[in-house]
Amino acid sequence: MVNRFILNETSYFGAGAISVIADEVRNRGFKKVLVVTDKSLMQFKVATKVLKVLDDAKIAYQVFDEVKPNPTIENIQNGVAAYKAAGADCLVAIGGGSAMDTAKGIGIIIKNPDFADVRSLEGTAPTKNKCVDIIAVPTTAGTAAEVTINYVVTDVENKRKFVCVDPHDIPVVAVIDADMMSSMPKGLTAATGMDALTHAIEGYITKGAWEMSDMVELKAIEIISRSLRSAVAGEPEGREGMALGQYIAGMGFSNVGLGIVHSMAHPLGAVYDTPHGVANAIILPTVMEYNAEYTGEKYRDIAKAMGVEGTESMTPEQYRKAAVDAVRKLSTDVNIPKTLTEVGVKREDLDFLSESAFKDVCTGGNPRPTSVDEIKKLYESML
Repeated sequence: MVNRFILNETSYFGAGAISVIADEVRNRGFKKVLVVTDKSLMQFKVATKVLKVLDDAKIAYQVFDEVKPNPTIENIQNGVAAYKAAGADCLVAIGGGSAMDTAKGIGIIIKNPDFADVRSLEGTAPTKNKCVDIIAVPTTAGTAAEVTINYVVTDVENKRKFVCVDPHDIPVVAVIDADMMSSMPKGLTAATGMDALTHAIEGYITKGAWEMSDMVELKAIEIISRSLRSAVAGEPEGREGMALGQYIAGMGFSNVGLGIVHSMAHPLGAVYDTPHGVANAIILPTVMEYNAEYTGEKYRDIAKAMGVEGTESMTPEQYRKAAVDAVRKLSTDVNIPKTLTEVGVKREDLDFLSESAFKDVCTGGNPRPTSVDEIKKLYESML
């Protein structure tokens, strides 16, 4: 079997790392930047930190700040039009996964105009050309979109999210600067952090996992588990840990896939606009229980990485329960809702949600075979 591992060309880590953006733009010969972000990051002077770097270096740019949470087909189409109107030749994406996913869609369509219909990018579309060069600057510690080959688009008309998996969309440069994440409110820090933990755990147990991905995912679980509580408390050390941990999780899952936690979370975002990290956090422990017998001894490793002591002497039943309990405890400690009812999920929507989740591209990576009926039972158990 041949295993593939794709990462950024260049990544920078550390407080103040955004200072390198001007050099990267100049050294790559770019003349005009389209900055992709959202209005709140402009309003609260987060994105403007990067704009100052560009201003000081006298680099021309134009801002596209129409990105929405759970970015839509229209978002990407408007971004393509903005890129063309600006006469830009590169993209700087500032924000969470939504900004980076929007930039990926823009960059792919600009270089692959045959895929101007955004829906045609679903799954593993056969694009031929690498996307417009993207410099990705995350402002949340969760999605790891700056290092992944995936992006997620909301189809508002059909009330669904679809995942695009394309090696041509990975940002050329990632700038992971914890200072850019320092203004995240507690709720967002918690939600994006649990998203990162979900990436690491699903990436560790997915069907496509292998030694190299296992190595990084276990380290990500360890870093996230020890850092998230202090990050939510606003401690700089926790913020720095989460910035690194979420990136490491992305290194793995981008290359090996995920599972039905994400399959089940995606429809919640499409139908109810549920924050992706919150949806993942609610679903993760239940799906871990569902998958447990199909994961060998991996839950022992997860429990140990999360700080559980005595795992070496535990039975499979004990270490599997310990891993699930550790996830539940972390989620509770950072004040994530416990049930789907709390985030507005309605019983009458479960058939649609279950069918959508089963069709999601992430379902194929789940270690346990599943069905629409079994997914519906999982949803029901979390109401």
